[in-house]
Amino acid sequence: MIKIYGIKNCDTVKKTLHWFAEQNVTVDFIDFKKEPPTAELIQQWIALLGWESLINKRGTTWRKLPEATKTSVDSTSAVALIQHQPSLIKRPLIELQGHLWIGFDLSQFAHIISRES
Repeated sequence: MIKIYGIKNCDTVKKTLHWFAEQNVTVDFIDFKKEPPTAELIQQWIALLGWESLINKRGTTWRKLPEATKTSVDSTSAVALIQHQPSLIKRPLIELQGHLWIGFDLSQFAHIISRES
């Protein structure tokens, strides 16, 4: 099953969920606000994508962080930072069969659907 992680009121996540629904594809949506990712899950994501790819540095949550925090982040500290503030994660984060994709990309979504069948 395709898992889509994000925040329910995020416009990009809404567009993503709408697109999958239009394709008649059932997904498992996990809202970071209701079900924050565990440290283990974040570590897996960082192992696959790298913490730099996982964190949305253009988002409000990142911009509000103290400069000292932003400049000292590494793969270890990123786990605690993301766990404490899951809104730092780029959205949507899509998982299928041990593979991850980030962001809204229709061609990528079509590829994901083809992998599921």
